[in-house]
Amino acid sequence: MRVTEIIADLPVADIDAARDFYADYLGLSNEEFNLGWVARFTSPESGAHVQVVTKDATAPEDAAISVKVDDVDAAYAEARRRGYEIVHPLVDEEWGVRRFFVRSPDGTVINMVAHRV
Repeated sequence: MRVTEIIADLPVADIDAARDFYADYLGLSNEEFNLGWVARFTSPESGAHVQVVTKDATAPEDAAISVKVDDVDAAYAEARRRGYEIVHPLVDEEWGVRRFFVRSPDGTVINMVAHRV
């Protein structure tokens, strides 16, 4: 497993209010996606981005970060081998990702994710 990107998952109460701040004020004006409960805003110049989440639509807890990996199945197997708590099982989500949530030893919930091909 190789980590390819880490994205902060910031909790917000309202996606539209978040858009006003992150897109209009900070200039992260490229809305990569918006599923109604999660959206990502990206700078068209630098590629810097932030992901905002009101409440995860399918998981029992919200993640603090999303870690994109090249092989999510290998990441899942390794997390289980190490005895880490799996918060949300390995699943194919309808929006095109395969993911699971794992709790780090300090208690942080991590969304381990890969886009399906």
